Amino acid sequence: MREQIRWTDNHMPPSGDRQLEIMSLANVAKARFFHSSFPQYSVTPLARLDGMARYLGLAGLFVKDESFRFGLNAFKVLGGSFAMARYIAQQMGRDVSEMTYDYLTSDRLKQAFGQATFFTATDGNHGRGVAWAANKLGQKAVVHMPKGSSRARFDNIAREGAAVTIEAVNYDACVRMAAAEAAGTEHGVIVQDTAWDGYEEIPSWIMQGYGTMASESADQLRQMGINRPTHVFVQAGVGSLAGAVIGYYTNLFPNDPPKFVVMEARAADCLYRGALAGDGAPRIVEGDLQTIMAGLACGEPNTLSWDILRNHTTAFVSCPDWVSARGMRMLGVPVKGDPVVISGESGAVGMGLIAALMETDEYRDLRDAIGLDRFSQVLLFSTEGNTDPMKFRKVLWDGEYPTV
Repeated sequence: MREQIRWTDNHMPPSGDRQLEIMSLANVAKARFFHSSFPQYSVTPLARLDGMARYLGLAGLFVKDESFRFGLNAFKVLGGSFAMARYIAQQMGRDVSEMTYDYLTSDRLKQAFGQATFFTATDGNHGRGVAWAANKLGQKAVVHMPKGSSRARFDNIAREGAAVTIEAVNYDACVRMAAAEAAGTEHGVIVQDTAWDGYEEIPSWIMQGYGTMASESADQLRQMGINRPTHVFVQAGVGSLAGAVIGYYTNLFPNDPPKFVVMEARAADCLYRGALAGDGAPRIVEGDLQTIMAGLACGEPNTLSWDILRNHTTAFVSCPDWVSARGMRMLGVPVKGDPVVISGESGAVGMGLIAALMETDEYRDLRDAIGLDRFSQVLLFSTEGNTDPMKFRKVLWDGEYPTV
């Protein structure tokens, strides 16, 4: 018998909402301007799945396909690169708007700033993004990966010139390891998208970097004649991506925001547990955090994002691994006429959840609670492509993690 999807509505008391300003339209515009200065930059596709929408009984279904991002197969580089730019700008007493790709790669910058070492922990995508950005900008990178990490993802990071290791501890312990090493290294900087007391500035910059993806999606929807999505589904590990997307769309539509659904891997559902408790305090999930959704295997919430999520999320959903596997298969083998979206384990959970909600009445309570129906215009984010080829084949070719 398959494991059930769990969910809770948001009945937490609101806070003062101080962190929403992180994702102001002005801050996101600066991030997007920075990314657009890279010669590798292009707007990633927004796949319009009209056939799938009709099949599921929705008005529209749109999937932001981040497998095309900078040739790195994932969105994560947006956060790490912008955080590096803002850090360098801060150290030099300048505004980040001056930190274009041409300037950051110039001899003038090298003479004025020198070189820093950026430390991070990752399951793969974030570390590859940090390593790639450091390589392109003439900086150094040190990357620690948790036990059980994919060899393919390790090799991709190593190819960017970073010093990379796989440690015998989980992701959250790797974060602490990277932070300690950065503190003990001259010109060492920890670049992590999780925040804790005393470490909040860089995580806020990473979130702003993620805002480029959200901003692009809003523009693309408008170009397709959709002024505003009615529903935004976004996955969460520490919650930085979810907080960035929800923060941006809340600021974009302050008087009539979409309904927001946050999805987590069952093995690391710290946000869901906090929402279920209902007191507004975050919760921590410990242990090995074993899940197919490696990019979401984070047990300690980003405190900045948590504040945004507790104020603006409609529902929190804890998803077993079969949900993501189903989403991978549906996006990879779409309804006739729809574009193919190659989505990895951490990218496809939204598609799997939408299908579970719309194909039967098993989860009608959640479907009704969020008002999902034939008038709904739904936005999803496929945050990674095929970043672990062996796992991808096992899911799509061999039927690993079946739905029954």
